[in-house]
Amino acid sequence: MYDPRKIILRPIISEKSYDMINDNRFTFEVEKKATKPQIAQAITEIFGVTVTKVNTMNVAGKPRRLRAAKGTTRSWKKAIVTLKEGDSIPFFEAQ
Repeated sequence: MYDPRKIILRPIISEKSYDMINDNRFTFEVEKKATKPQIAQAITEIFGVTVTKVNTMNVAGKPRRLRAAKGTTRSWKKAIVTLKEGDSIPFFEAQ
């Protein structure tokens, strides 16, 4: 099968993500090839909560330059997970 900890890479900590906690929505960086059902199942297995909705988006890398070399930052996938009313993830609450 798959390891849920390889699908959910890290939580996204920002002002916008903390504002969404009040709406029971939590933001994570996820594996690029992960699907919405896989993300929902991984969150359920890791944190023991009920997922009602998963929104995903691919974040493109931004162009960067170091002297003569041009390049981009890495691109990644973001998932915004909505939980059932009453559920929460304690990791975000402690911050």
